[in-house]
Amino acid sequence: MSMTPTILEFPPTSSSAWRASTDSIAVSLQDVSKIYATASGETINALHGISLDIRAQEFVSVIGASGCGKTTLLRIIGGLETQYNGNLLLTGSKRSGPNKDIGIVFQDANLLPWRTVLQNVLLPAQVLKLDRKQAIERAFWLLDLVGLKGFEKKYPFELSGGMRQRVAIARALIHDPSVLLMDEPFGALDALTREHMNLELLKIWHSARKTVFMITHSISEAVFMSDRVIVMSPRPGRIIADVTIGLQRPRNLDLLSEAAFGDYTRRLRHLLDGDEKKPEGGAGVVLGRVQYD
Repeated sequence: MSMTPTILEFPPTSSSAWRASTDSIAVSLQDVSKIYATASGETINALHGISLDIRAQEFVSVIGASGCGKTTLLRIIGGLETQYNGNLLLTGSKRSGPNKDIGIVFQDANLLPWRTVLQNVLLPAQVLKLDRKQAIERAFWLLDLVGLKGFEKKYPFELSGGMRQRVAIARALIHDPSVLLMDEPFGALDALTREHMNLELLKIWHSARKTVFMITHSISEAVFMSDRVIVMSPRPGRIIADVTIGLQRPRNLDLLSEAAFGDYTRRLRHLLDGDEKKPEGGAGVVLGRVQYD
């Protein structure tokens, strides 16, 4: 397998107005590697030589086999993993450790059961000692944005799985971070609820204009949501492809039945299966800047 990431830029069909509105770099990973030491003294090479730039307001998804280091990469960006080689820059400044410019949503909503929806959303604002009045106003705005207006006084046990994840998204945005990290946020939901939450997240992303970095095991979800899809190799995790998704925005579920959508999912499947040099068209196919020999 080539050590150099494949960059695919299929002919775009989308309006530039729905693309990242700036060329400024929100997140920059520079030759990042991570080695874990086990209790038995063995070492596990989790990540190797990861270099990646994410533009401000861009939606980027990461796919790869289980154990390839996707979550480790997210934890490094989020400041939850500080022992690694290489550099992390946020908006041009070198960073290490937790940062208020980052919001994180995990697969489990992790809501505190004794707190109401509003109180759960306000928790980061309290930890960061933000102005209470402004935080409450923003919390109401965010709950309206995620479709939970009127649920402020409900408790987590009164909510569905999808509703709990909406609360988690609102909570992650309460301190107005510039970057939203999402680790399989809808992985525990049923297929229909997951599709609905995909649409809701795109609406939130477009309204809040955040940079989104999302991990998913679903190729179709990655294509549907993203401006770019990063494909990682099995451990040690490397970037083997950086695929620009040139599908029209705004997106709706009709897109799932379009031929172009199917082309992207098949090409990404080939990349994950290790056949990245000959997707669909075979020898001599030219896609964007890359020729498959």
